[in-house]
Amino acid sequence: MPSSRRSGKRPYAAEHVPLDLDRVRGGRTSEEAADGAWTVQRVGGSDRTFRCPGCDQEIAPGTPHVVAWRSDGLFGADSALADRRHWHSACWAARHRRGPTRR
Repeated sequence: MPSSRRSGKRPYAAEHVPLDLDRVRGGRTSEEAADGAWTVQRVGGSDRTFRCPGCDQEIAPGTPHVVAWRSDGLFGADSALADRRHWHSACWAARHRRGPTRR
């Protein structure tokens, strides 16, 4: 028999909250640019240190950043995923103006 209490998660007359597609996909998007097709995932932070290929500086642990890999990789999706790189968000956005300093 169902409970007579109403749920407190969403009040009875409250507006429906739209679905956040970025959250559903894990923040993963596809981008087409002059340098090819990329799969891009926004990361809230990590417990490791990475080196950004855009500025050749370290991405400190816990720093939000971007992980990107080629969607149109020559050797297939598994090889492209293995070649993914961690970028500062600003370096990723500026990669068209200044190329990567390391690969």
